[in-house]
Amino acid sequence: MNFRKLIEQKQDELVTSLSRCIQIPSVQKKDDSGYPYGKDVHDSLVYMLHLAETLGFKTYNMDDRVGWCEYGTGEEMIAVLGHLDVVPEGDGWTVPPFAGSVMDGKIYGRGSMDDKGPTVAALYALLALKESGVSLKRRIRILFGQDEETGASDMIYYTSHNGEIPVMGFTPDGEYPVINGEKGLVGERFTCAFKQEGPLTLKELWGGTAPNIVPNLAWADFDCDPTLAKEILAMQEKDISFTRTDTGIKIEAAGISAHGGSPGEGKNAIGRLMQFLTRLPLTGQLASAVHFLAEKIGMEYDGASLGIAISDAVSGPLTMNLGVIRGNEASLEVLLNYRYPVTKNFEDCGPAVRKQFEDAGFAQAALAHKESLYMPADSTLVQKLLEVYTRCTGLPGKPKCIGGGTYAKMLPNVLAFGPIFPGDEVREHKADEFMEISRLIDNAEIIAEAMYALAAD
Repeated sequence: MNFRKLIEQKQDELVTSLSRCIQIPSVQKKDDSGYPYGKDVHDSLVYMLHLAETLGFKTYNMDDRVGWCEYGTGEEMIAVLGHLDVVPEGDGWTVPPFAGSVMDGKIYGRGSMDDKGPTVAALYALLALKESGVSLKRRIRILFGQDEETGASDMIYYTSHNGEIPVMGFTPDGEYPVINGEKGLVGERFTCAFKQEGPLTLKELWGGTAPNIVPNLAWADFDCDPTLAKEILAMQEKDISFTRTDTGIKIEAAGISAHGGSPGEGKNAIGRLMQFLTRLPLTGQLASAVHFLAEKIGMEYDGASLGIAISDAVSGPLTMNLGVIRGNEASLEVLLNYRYPVTKNFEDCGPAVRKQFEDAGFAQAALAHKESLYMPADSTLVQKLLEVYTRCTGLPGKPKCIGGGTYAKMLPNVLAFGPIFPGDEVREHKADEFMEISRLIDNAEIIAEAMYALAAD
């Protein structure tokens, strides 16, 4: 069956539908609407459910948290998991972020790539199956998520309120050829309190903006007498700079930013600052905390000095990022982000991290954990998706494991499949986000073929 031909016949309609969807600024926020994720996110769900109904599909709204459309019959269900919420537009746009502008064969706007474009493509892929008249043994359900960007509480609600679990499925919210493994993800917040004595008094300590980003800047502001400030100014060290202040000295460390899932591609400014601060006459618990962070983490990103340098053959080593630090006259707070291999578990690393921080005088203030996802390469779902990818693209494909996490973790029997092709620029969450119309059609074709492969067999 030539699904692509049917999709191409609807190209103008597909593009218009996506453009209108982008025009709804579905950034989650608290407002007085009464909807769980705010009025704009709710409006995006209403739009997609209405569009699905006009295309002839049955729809359902589960308490304004997640909706879906469905086609076919059968006891078993195949799921395609998309989401309609988007991250804030941010700065640096040269086109309006919520206009859904179509220019030079591209659709611009926040969500065009992540994840409204692939989700609308999935809807028109389902329409192609419907209009083709192909016979299916399983139902196909497209889930319209509302909270992927800020915690995935939508899918937690779905599963906890008896939402049907698919026998197989995929989310077009990752990469091709297919992602069959996602590392376990741990976020921890540790704090420590201290009293200061001695010649150097910490006023403020700052570094990093988010735990999943390698920080490119960190600084510490100290009070001290002019003589000590002069001595510190004379300490020449790479990536460290100084500024005299009215009451002492400010010390800055420079790094290189990178994604927290690939910390080896960056240079951690917090770790660099901690290493330098060990040279200063700090005292008490503050000195102990600084030495601990410098010696047990520092510029490392594999957890070796913490004793958690674990690895496996399919996803590689554990990675760690000291992403945020905040300090004042009486306390420190650090945010740690680490990702363990797909065949390991939290017990292989989490307890050791907590013990060492607590032994160093820190208290665990918060813990967030998402388990790893792994489906063997020879599993039915992986093989079927790879066959579809190769058939549609003419390219060989093999599954891959990643350090980041996708929406696939939120439902059993689901893997990330597209929309980003090997070698294409990653544009989600960036200014001037766009999707090429040709790539939109490519994705719709692949999604249609995948739906059919999973539902017809």
